[in-house]
Amino acid sequence: MDEQLKHLLILLGGIAAVLILIIILFSRKSFFMKFMSIFLEDTSVEQEKPSPRSRNGAPNGNQNFYSENVNTSQRRSGGDVQKKTSEPIVEMATLIRKSDDRLRVIESTGQQKLIDEYYELVFVTRKGKTLKIECSRDAYERVPFNQQGSLTYKRNTLVKFKYYEDVVYNN
Repeated sequence: MDEQLKHLLILLGGIAAVLILIIILFSRKSFFMKFMSIFLEDTSVEQEKPSPRSRNGAPNGNQNFYSENVNTSQRRSGGDVQKKTSEPIVEMATLIRKSDDRLRVIESTGQQKLIDEYYELVFVTRKGKTLKIECSRDAYERVPFNQQGSLTYKRNTLVKFKYYEDVVYNN
């Protein structure tokens, strides 16, 4: 019996040593994982080239540049970052803020034009995640504040917002 107990204790000690070694090697801050992250890093994502900026720092025709800057600033500030996918995402959300950026040009004839229009809706989901969604002027005006509904978006662009009284589509 003493021999079997001795083998059992050796086996348990070996298992404990292996588990401690695994914890040390595979923790996030270990040198081994930092070295392995070089090989495991996903470099297949292509970066979009930014377009020139207008007077207010808004993009000249390329809305993706602005949303990339928003996502970059969110990453730096530690905020939630939306994952970009090609399929529409549906979440229950509430509108908390609207923001727009427009350049109004008035000609000598009195004619007015809006250039570089950019409309953004900021929603908060049930889980507390903040989403910044681009939309059209019509959708910007029609989506009500503090109304919970089903938000459908694709790559930071509004597809539709469905709430109790109405459905707002991005035109």
